Amino acid sequence: MNQMSSSVVLPQPGALDALLRRRLLAELAPLHAGCLRVRDALGEVVLGDAAAELQATVTIDDPAFYGKVAAQGSVGAGESYINGDWRCSDLVALVRILVRNRDLLDGMERGPARIGGWLLRGWNRLRRNSRKGSRRNIAAHYDLGNDFFSLFLSPDLMYSSALFADENTSLEAASRRKLDRICEQLQLQPGDSVIEIGTGWGGFAVHAARNYGCHVTTTTISAEQHALATQRVAEAGLQDRITLLMQDYRDLEGQFDKLVSIEMIEAIGAEYLETYMGTLQRLLKPEGVALLQAITIEDHRYEQARRSVDYIKRFVFPGSFIPSLTAILAAKTRASDLQLLAQQDFGYSYALTLRAWRQRFMAQLQAVHAQGFDARFCRLWEFYLAYCEGGFLERSIGVSHLLLARPSYRPAGNSGRIG
Repeated sequence: MNQMSSSVVLPQPGALDALLRRRLLAELAPLHAGCLRVRDALGEVVLGDAAAELQATVTIDDPAFYGKVAAQGSVGAGESYINGDWRCSDLVALVRILVRNRDLLDGMERGPARIGGWLLRGWNRLRRNSRKGSRRNIAAHYDLGNDFFSLFLSPDLMYSSALFADENTSLEAASRRKLDRICEQLQLQPGDSVIEIGTGWGGFAVHAARNYGCHVTTTTISAEQHALATQRVAEAGLQDRITLLMQDYRDLEGQFDKLVSIEMIEAIGAEYLETYMGTLQRLLKPEGVALLQAITIEDHRYEQARRSVDYIKRFVFPGSFIPSLTAILAAKTRASDLQLLAQQDFGYSYALTLRAWRQRFMAQLQAVHAQGFDARFCRLWEFYLAYCEGGFLERSIGVSHLLLARPSYRPAGNSGRIG
């Protein structure tokens, strides 16, 4: 252990914290595929390969960190970051290193932190996505305010992965590229009736109606989103081509030529996956086609993730879950006659999207504070954006376009490939 050379005096851990520190470092001792330096009042410990490409230094400013991790595992570590108990030289690199060592983290989650896990799972069960619960869960995130999201999203306010041609593509261009890719896969044209589940702030509806001449019926259950989407549709002069609803997807009626749902599936809850897929079929004409943009988790980790509560569920998106491709397709098979025509993963684009959001967010901290958000809120969001970026870079999570069709669907020109 090397002694720290720093003018900052860190608080000494008490006996219990010192014990928990020794246990945490022992559990992390086999760490590999990166280098993690842990600094506190007792010195610095180097874990992993000091010459590794991925490097991160964690500085513990409050020994309470060790108790949080012992009680609640990774969720406790995240909460401790929100509290300002520790800081990191590179949060994304830290997440990537930890993802590469998930076997160690899984073991820690099954240790004493399981007591905190039980409590978290009990809390999460109270966030079920019933009709009333969905409105509460959506409001908890999206009703932070339109002005807040405007600080770091692209001008079209697309709060979902863009599609980058390369790392030099701007966020704005990548967002337009994603929207055009969706419209092209659906072969949108004038006269098409389109149902969109999950309006966001109206970005897709405006783009599709303006550039492809179709009529879009779109729904959200966020009051803030509905208000701004209504304003944006009016400003674009597209009231005759866009119908805005504020309804739960389960209450939608009618049948449409095309269906779009962009990163909405993550908000429905695992127990409603079949309900969601059945709704897609019900809303589509027999010759209809749907495009889903879905965040996905690795198949072999789906069940574990579904049963557990992570940082995102606890602090960012209450009631959320990330499905696996197999879970989506199995629910589709059980609840509908939809057929999978094509699937494309573009997870690296999501990492680039999150990086752009995080950079813009951090550059706007003064404006965030001016809207009434405190330092804890800013750290919560900084960690959230870095946490997700690291996950996409390591491919522990991905994002896909899924093109699904009713049995009578016949694409023009016998197309239907994504590419």
